[in-house]
Amino acid sequence: PGKIREIIAACDCCRLGLCDGGRAYVVPLDFGFTEKDGHYTFYFHSAKEGRKIELLRESGWASFEMDCGHEWVEGPRACDHTARFQCVMGGGPVTLLETAEKKRAGLAAIMAHITGRDQWEIGEDALKGVCVLRLEVEELTCKVHE
Repeated sequence: PGKIREIIAACDCCRLGLCDGGRAYVVPLDFGFTEKDGHYTFYFHSAKEGRKIELLRESGWASFEMDCGHEWVEGPRACDHTARFQCVMGGGPVTLLETAEKKRAGLAAIMAHITGRDQWEIGEDALKGVCVLRLEVEELTCKVHE
């Protein structure tokens, strides 16, 4: 659990995987998160319209992947080369947040993760112009290759 939290905290991009007519659609996003008793909630911000929002409204579910710690390790032969990395993957239901209070909390989590600061003034106009997504993690896996 500690390593998973460490990896999530180190990542600056989370890729959402959505299904569009039987084909994968992957979109990279800034994110924030909260964790309570090992349960993670991820937050994303978005325009109110577009392909991603349409697909989330249809399915209500997304997979995700984030990775960090990339290092290429050379070897004497081609098959001895390898890559070091750390990644977290999973999935869960996604909700488009509606109330100003919930949107503000989600945006605050994003800003805290991106900047390391947790005190932000988020005005009503900003809240009206943005869609805030909440993904409640139900599936979670981690891979570390060192």
